[in-house]
Amino acid sequence: MPQMTVVDLGTMPYGEAWDLQERLHQQLVDRQMAGQPPEQHYFLFVEHPHVYTLGKSGHLHNLLADNQQLKAHGIEFFKTNRGGDITYHGPGQIVGYPILDLHAFRKDIRWYMRTLEQVIIDTLADWDITAGRVDGMTGVWVDIERPHRTRKICAMGVRISRWVTMHGFALNVNTNLDYFQMIIPCGISNKEVTSMQRELGKPIDMEAVKRRLLHHFERNFGVEARTGTQENLRTSGPLSAS
Repeated sequence: MPQMTVVDLGTMPYGEAWDLQERLHQQLVDRQMAGQPPEQHYFLFVEHPHVYTLGKSGHLHNLLADNQQLKAHGIEFFKTNRGGDITYHGPGQIVGYPILDLHAFRKDIRWYMRTLEQVIIDTLADWDITAGRVDGMTGVWVDIERPHRTRKICAMGVRISRWVTMHGFALNVNTNLDYFQMIIPCGISNKEVTSMQRELGKPIDMEAVKRRLLHHFERNFGVEARTGTQENLRTSGPLSAS
């Protein structure tokens, strides 16, 4: 069974977390190119300060705020190398970055995305939130049986290079949804965004959600997770030289 090191980064600026992902991703690619199997895979939990990120296939006009407005609200902006359009990350949101070499799982992008969605769907079910998929739209949604009321609760955008994954999902737990008013989330103008807190009418224990996310990730991907630290990441492979 593949081994996966799980590290909770706490609150970390987006650029710093992106750099860490890139280095871990390169570590797995380097082993692959050397003909060596991956020693381990990674899963990073993180909560970002306010930031908008635009995917490589996204459109800048979906950002409705100018630089002055972003600065006034303390919001960073990044153009990224993930798929998808624009989204928001911020306090009260659980962001998950799986960094997996799919050679050890299944070399199928569609399978990877659907399995990642299933992790979220199963987690939300633990809080009695019924969620699912919408044809042609990546991510996880609630009220899918009523198209005029369907709301996105989890956005997804990934990059897969040489079958090694990075980026991942952003699950709105206790997120301040007002920040989505300054963008057209995921480039979809006719669907609302929601959170676990809004759906249930009360704040949700973030740590409890992380535990269930990890449980369902292990089960759906057939991987064994072990807890690591940021120090583990710094002393792992080529990271020790950074």
